[in-house]
Formats: sequence, structure tokens, C-alpha cells
Amino acid sequence: MDFQKSHIHPLCVHAWFENQVNHAPDAVAVVFGSQQLTYRDLNNKANQLAWQLHKREVGVETLVGICVERSAQMIIAMLAVLKAGGAYVPLDPSYPRERIELMVEDSHISVLVTEEKLSKNFSSEAVQMICVDADQVQIAKESTDNLNTAITANNLAYVIYTSGSTGRPKGVLIEHHSLTNFVESMSGKYQVTAQDRVLQFASISFDVAVEEIFITLVQGATLVLRSQEMLRSIPAFLQTCQAWDINILNLPTAFWHRLCGEFPQVQIPACVRLVVIGSERAIPHWLSAWKQYTPSNIRLVNAYGPTEATVGSTLCDLAGPYAVETENSRVLPIGKPIDNAQTYVLDEELRPVDFGISGELYIGGAGLARAYLNRPQLTSERFIFVEHPEAGRIRLYKTGDWVRYRKDGHLEFLDRIDRQEKIRGFRIELSEIETVLEMHTSVEKGKKKKKRKKKKKRRSKLKKMK
Repeated sequence: MDFQKSHIHPLCVHAWFENQVNHAPDAVAVVFGSQQLTYRDLNNKANQLAWQLHKREVGVETLVGICVERSAQMIIAMLAVLKAGGAYVPLDPSYPRERIELMVEDSHISVLVTEEKLSKNFSSEAVQMICVDADQVQIAKESTDNLNTAITANNLAYVIYTSGSTGRPKGVLIEHHSLTNFVESMSGKYQVTAQDRVLQFASISFDVAVEEIFITLVQGATLVLRSQEMLRSIPAFLQTCQAWDINILNLPTAFWHRLCGEFPQVQIPACVRLVVIGSERAIPHWLSAWKQYTPSNIRLVNAYGPTEATVGSTLCDLAGPYAVETENSRVLPIGKPIDNAQTYVLDEELRPVDFGISGELYIGGAGLARAYLNRPQLTSERFIFVEHPEAGRIRLYKTGDWVRYRKDGHLEFLDRIDRQEKIRGFRIELSEIETVLEMHTSVEKGKKKKKRKKKKKRRSKLKKMK
């Protein structure tokens, strides 16, 4: 594809959010159950926690863990870490304790923002803990003024862990300019305004949460955190969206498949204007059902992108006023690159292939991660440099995804080259599962027993030969 680059917003997302605070301080920023925070409230609380982090020597490039349950405190903590100059490391408390400990150990976080009941899950004495509930009185004494930190666009914003083929999760380092570029591009493409109410669906350990949270807060819209109760069934989910007057939904593709399977017994609330799906392949059958039972004014956008390229790299309108042609298609398109992203379909010799010919997808542009944390060899394997006829030497991420270009320039996802799978939106390395299984005592015994049988068989064969 042609190499194109456009302007990136000059502010980091937390400073961009602060502009919204100045513009409309009394607008509702976050809703969770019966709790509401205005933009002024959210900024004040984030600043108080940021000053507390500053006292714990959190500064530029300091990694800070966040392990809190879904609540307004989750959003406050994310903003606070960014305001203090650090980079947040999300640790979903629902994850297995062993996995969380691996991430804490690998990231060498010095400070952890958590809750008192969750703090018992962390054994490292080297980590300073700030409990947002137990330390609430102390935090509330801090200043509500914005911090003035020396953050640049090239500093880290967050580290999100994905599955690793060695059995250990791997951290992806995302810088501020990559986050800002993504948020600015999506805000425009989704046409987010201050009147929108956006559902916050994803775990903060899943990078779609970055999209949900920050495109909302920089545009002055309202972020509504989902409840666990609304997930008990598709009718309950849609009824709650109606009651909460939700305009924008960002759903895992698997959840969208379930939703489409309930048609025509359910219908999309009239308040919804945009549904974004992603994280795995969308099935054409369910798109047909969507078009049959959903009003044509509701946009359905198929988004694609690995964590290593900052949440999303391509978009495609599958239904609604901007929909591309998908009739008689066995594979639904994942679209064209977002602003300041480039996509290349290359063969094994890193040569571009023609339209309709399959190849591996490589991504370039402003969204590329800095590296994998503490994994220089893996970084050099997946982030490569190639010569571009127009741009010179450029850096690309090797996705491992098998794709092809349609004649209209939209990409189609065909398959994975490696053994990685997507389950309900989460990246799963099959070799990681194998590694964990091999550590189990029963598997160890089985392997030893198998070895003994082989040795016994060889001895028996040798005796016969003699």
C-alpha cells in the first residue's frame, strides 16, 4: 500500500482529557451503577492519586501495576499513573494468581495500585502498595492540581501482556504517540461526540479497553461501565443498554455472534448508533442475520489489530450507511488502515503480492510498539526493518496472519500462520497451554512411564538380536 503519514495530536491522552475538564467540568465523565463522576470530579481524584504516586517516586517510564475490580477507581487509577508520568500495567484480578505473579515478576513494577482485599494476592515485599479503599483518607489529602511532568510522546504509556509461546506471558510496550494516534484516529472514524454514551465492556488487561476509555474521555462523552449482571443473557444485555441509553458498543466478535443468534427474538436498542466488533474472525452467516433484523442506520464496524500495533490497525464498515460490498463473500473484510498505519501483504521473500493473492500481513506506522519487555530476541524476530521505495528504511511488525487484498483495497483475514488461536477475543498460544500441562505431576509421571516403556522395548529388541 502507499506510504502515507498525517498529523498526530500534540497532546498525550491525559493532557487531552484535561482540556475536556476545562471545557466542560460539570459534564458526566464516568457512570458505574449509581455512582457518577463529572469531568471535574474524575480529574480531581486522578490528580490526588497521581500526587500520591509521585511521592512514591513514580515518574517517567516507571511501571505501575493496576489491580482493581471494575469500578470508577479503575479509570481513576489509569489516568493517575499517566498523569504522574508512569506507564500502567493492567492486572485483571479475575486472572489466575500464578499468571498475575508472573506479570508482576517480569515487569519489575515498584508500585501497585490495588484494593485491600486484593492486596493479599501479592507476596512481593519489593512492591509498594496503594490501596484505593484503605488509603482513601490519605489520598484525599493530596492536591487536586494537575501535575507538570516531563513526559514526551516517545515515553511509555502502558504495558499490556499477551500469551507467550514459552508458557510465560509477554509484555508489549506502547508509547504515548502510538496511543494518541490511535485515539485520535478512532475518535474521528467513529464520529464520537460529547453527547455519546459509550459502554466500557472489556477487561483493562485487554487492549480494547484503551479504545473504549480514552476515545470517550478525550471527546467529552460519557463512559458507562458494564455490570456483571447484564451479561447473564443477551436479552438482559440489550435491555440494560436500552435503559442506560448506550450509543456505542465495542463487542468481542464471539459475543456479537451470540447476539445475532438471538434474532429475531431480540432487537438492537434504538439508542445504539454504532457497534464495533473485533478480536477474531466474523462469520458471514451472522452478518446476513444482522442485516435482516437490524435497522440500516446502525453502523457495524469490523476492527482488526494486534496489541503490538496499539489496539487496532484496520477498520471496515460491514453494515450501515458506509458499508462495503460483502454479498456472496465467504470471508468478511477487515478493512483498510487507520490514520498513520500502513499494511503490507508480503510473500516469504518479503515481496509484495498482487490483489487476490494470499500472503503474510505486516504492519507499519505510528502504532507500532516499542518492543517486548525484556525480550530482545523476540522483538528482533517480530519487529523487522525493510527498505521502502518511497519512505526508505521502515519498521514493520510481522503479524503471523495470513491475508489478501480485495480489488477494492480492503483486506481479508484468512488464517493464522502459527499455532495461535483467538478465544472470546483473547490471544491463546497453544504451546503455552502445552508448557503448563507438561509441568503437571500427572503428565510428568506419564512421560517418565512412557520413557521406561521405550527403554524396556529397546532392551527386549537387543536381547532378540543377540
